Amino acid sequence: MSKDYEKYFVKPSIRDARKRKSQETPVIDFSQHFNIKGFGKGKTYKIETYGCQANEADTEKIKGILEALDFTESETLEYADIILLNTCAVRENAENRVFGELGRLKQYKKNNPDLILGVCGCMPQEEKVVDRILKKIHYVDLVFGTHNIYKLPEYLETVVLSKERVIEVFSEEGSIVENMPRIRENTRKAWVNIMFGCDEFCTYCIVPYTRGKERSRNKNDIINEINSLIEEGYKEVTLLGQNVNSYGRDFKNEDYKFANLLRDLNKLPIERIRFTTSHPKDFDLETVKILSQGGNLMPYIHLPVQSGSNEVLKRMNRKYTKESYIELVDNIYKYIPKVSLTTDIIVGFPGETAEQFQETIDLVEYCKFEGAFTFIYSKRAGTPAEHYEDNTPFEDKKQNLYKLNEIVNKGYLVGNKRFEGKTVKVLVDGLSKNNDEVLAGYTENNKLVNFKGDKSLIGEIVKVEITEAKTWFLKGKQIG
Repeated sequence: MSKDYEKYFVKPSIRDARKRKSQETPVIDFSQHFNIKGFGKGKTYKIETYGCQANEADTEKIKGILEALDFTESETLEYADIILLNTCAVRENAENRVFGELGRLKQYKKNNPDLILGVCGCMPQEEKVVDRILKKIHYVDLVFGTHNIYKLPEYLETVVLSKERVIEVFSEEGSIVENMPRIRENTRKAWVNIMFGCDEFCTYCIVPYTRGKERSRNKNDIINEINSLIEEGYKEVTLLGQNVNSYGRDFKNEDYKFANLLRDLNKLPIERIRFTTSHPKDFDLETVKILSQGGNLMPYIHLPVQSGSNEVLKRMNRKYTKESYIELVDNIYKYIPKVSLTTDIIVGFPGETAEQFQETIDLVEYCKFEGAFTFIYSKRAGTPAEHYEDNTPFEDKKQNLYKLNEIVNKGYLVGNKRFEGKTVKVLVDGLSKNNDEVLAGYTENNKLVNFKGDKSLIGEIVKVEITEAKTWFLKGKQIG
């Protein structure tokens, strides 16, 4: 084993990933790690992204680094010089898709031995994943996690020049890296990270181990980034964090929380501010009241509840009760009556009884959600719930999921129906998938709208009268 390989051979440790210290979060300037510009000249890359908005934002940074190195994006996987899979670890089926894709890509590696094949993102933060790659998937050249994207130039240099396999996954609390280049997927809508990591340790979730401790970006860095986006013509920004409501709680010398950030962003000349994802335990009344001021703060909130049973919520370690969640929802509707509220729900958590599932149904009907991401519980290695006793047959869980989705879909339609005959503002994303004469975009309430219009409207905010509400989208006609 060469010295270079020893230098870049660090496996993940779930024990180390659990640690949380009170020390200040290191801030790294990416420019200090960037010294091989031109390295990718004449070469191409392709990235496949799995998972949530945080992964999508990470892919934009990886693209930014690669193109700063003078790589260009390939139109197809087949002819790329670098293929990276940016992975998700939230559910088992997401991991299975990645391993299936790695099997398919093996032929590309045979056809092109110089192809660099890499796996990054959340999956490499799991010990079992890296062990599987080391033992069975020998044609993967590069493995890195969520904490060390900024070191990608160094890794590529080692893989290409030293012909060594690089495995480096940091199991640490995490840092904040500023000044990373980005290639944004959209020219009018942008992700902006306001914080990273998670300290909640829900018993079913691997995220606190894969993304480190909660750590907030400096408010000035966030505001400066958004001001730059405004200058570039962006109209909508979505603030990202595993738990945006805990923003600022890690600051040692400043009392500046999520509500303060929203108040400052409300003053900026950008049309739309959104955020995801919220945690009910940290969503305070001050934040609700600031959102009620409207302006560029959109009337849409995604508020994961996961279960309507206090017993299940306690086993999940969600740190709130059904009653406190309902009180929060009541306040949201009180102060923001035109809001659209969506949620996440897990069906079949270990030990969930029929009575406890019914409590979830009752809560869904009470809260009048206008959509929900619903899932059957997926066991994740390394989490406490992995060892919980689970006697409920999978078929029963599937039937409960069907029942829940029927109710959720009714709420989705009811929520859409209230916009029939009304005029809404739509930020046009592009053409409809099914008809080139139809444009598609989203309202302030995050409702998908299809309407006929000219392609020149893409990227603009236009007024649309809603003529018909479907379960999943709205139909309309342009006004003016």
